[in-house]
Amino acid sequence: MTVTHPKGFRASGVAAGLKPTGNLDVALVVNDGPDFTAAGVFTGNRVKAAPVLWSQQVLKGGIVRAVVLNSGGANACTGSQGFRDTHATAEHTAAVLRGGPKPQLIGAGDVAVCSTGLIGELLPMDKLLPGVSNAAKALDNDGGARAAEAIMTTDTVAKNAVVQGEGWSVGGMAKGAGMLAPALATMLVVITTDASADNEVLDAALREATRLTFDRIDADGCMSTNDTVLLLASGASDVQPTPEELTAAVTEVCHDLAQQLIADAEGATKHVAIEVKGAASEADAVEVGRTVAGNNLVKTALFGNDPNWGRILAAVGTTQARFEPDRVDVAINDVWICKGGAAAEDRSKVDLSGRDVTITINLREGEMEATIWTTDLSHAYVHENSAYSS
Repeated sequence: MTVTHPKGFRASGVAAGLKPTGNLDVALVVNDGPDFTAAGVFTGNRVKAAPVLWSQQVLKGGIVRAVVLNSGGANACTGSQGFRDTHATAEHTAAVLRGGPKPQLIGAGDVAVCSTGLIGELLPMDKLLPGVSNAAKALDNDGGARAAEAIMTTDTVAKNAVVQGEGWSVGGMAKGAGMLAPALATMLVVITTDASADNEVLDAALREATRLTFDRIDADGCMSTNDTVLLLASGASDVQPTPEELTAAVTEVCHDLAQQLIADAEGATKHVAIEVKGAASEADAVEVGRTVAGNNLVKTALFGNDPNWGRILAAVGTTQARFEPDRVDVAINDVWICKGGAAAEDRSKVDLSGRDVTITINLREGEMEATIWTTDLSHAYVHENSAYSS
């Protein structure tokens, strides 16, 4: 139930010694075709890691035959040497795949590279390149689960998803547990499909899916340097779904993975859905949801099981969205504790003892709505991110 579920893909995950724990840390995903179309979406951070800069160039060619990923080092803010190391990784990957048991017609420009881990340090190439060689030897039609494990950093579980179509499918794997913020949530994601689709269709499907899923989760308001989401199509099913069918399936996989990311967010004790309704525009709904999601006073109140609607309303008031303060309603877990911008039902009726929390905000300005997913802010989050050099 991962990237190797669709036909035409092999994957692997190996331990190359990049992580001091000895856990899996190098992953390889290979598209055996017959198609090699692809699309990608990358971080909006102006500080971009070397592998992001490389992979953006690869995607301009419209063909991705392999993706090599490593955890244990982000290769970000590493200057020209970091970019040369990324290029060398792609060159080495192409070389070992050309000489493998299933020889690939592949060059460095067909290989996307993804890295995750500590920012500011060069990768140990004497470990990474042999790891890539071992990953190539370990490629398997059932290797997706190990690949998903190999890209984990502070994740507590591997993240995989599959959607089955009529004779075709979409699979995906993701990593991410911290620095989850809009444009894009911090993560590495590889999505595969055995459907036949050209680059334009893939790009449109991925951007729409990302807009509605990964771009609407926010754990801590921090944007990474390495965010990468790739969509690869093999065409091995010999089925060409409509663009709408493909977009729906990709969106479903992305939503599944996004929910797994937010559920595994560092130190989280609450999984929070912020539903903004009655907005004048979708942009207003998204802005309000993101603002509330990123408000530390709201997040700490949720950690303390405090249904503090005043903090929510105050956060809404910092936005440029169209609304009248004396018309806004707020509910927490379906208890409308604020009506018309003032106290309503008894806040003691709100049960925050469980993990799942829904905050509903009705702006009463229109018919548009959007949902943003976030977490609380806990002692464990502070501890993990003060003890972990990031």
